[in-house]
Amino acid sequence: MGLYLYLGLERGGLVHLGKKKVISEEELKTLVLPSPGEVLGIVEKLLGYDRLLVRCVDGHTRLCRIRGKMKRRVWIKEGDIVLVSPWDFQFKTRGDVVWRYTHNQVDWLARNGYIPQDWA
Repeated sequence: MGLYLYLGLERGGLVHLGKKKVISEEELKTLVLPSPGEVLGIVEKLLGYDRLLVRCVDGHTRLCRIRGKMKRRVWIKEGDIVLVSPWDFQFKTRGDVVWRYTHNQVDWLARNGYIPQDWA
């Protein structure tokens, strides 16, 4: 069951625009590992709208924004482990959040040395 989008009243009736597909986390079973140029981080503070303060494994604290594809599909809270793609410019201070890991995925990352044990 999806959400229906309507565009107001037109000639006395509602205009149906179609279904909006919402993906749940159960459907996202794959584990995304950091590729070259991406770093793992922990969310320290939610700053409002789509911005977060993330402490990354490489020692930098970055002001990150949630990628548009993730905005309404995945909810991020403080303490979550995320995958950050630093910007090409301002790469030490800015980045995009491209993935949020579940608890089971965080445990796997800690066991395999991707993140510090105290983050898990």
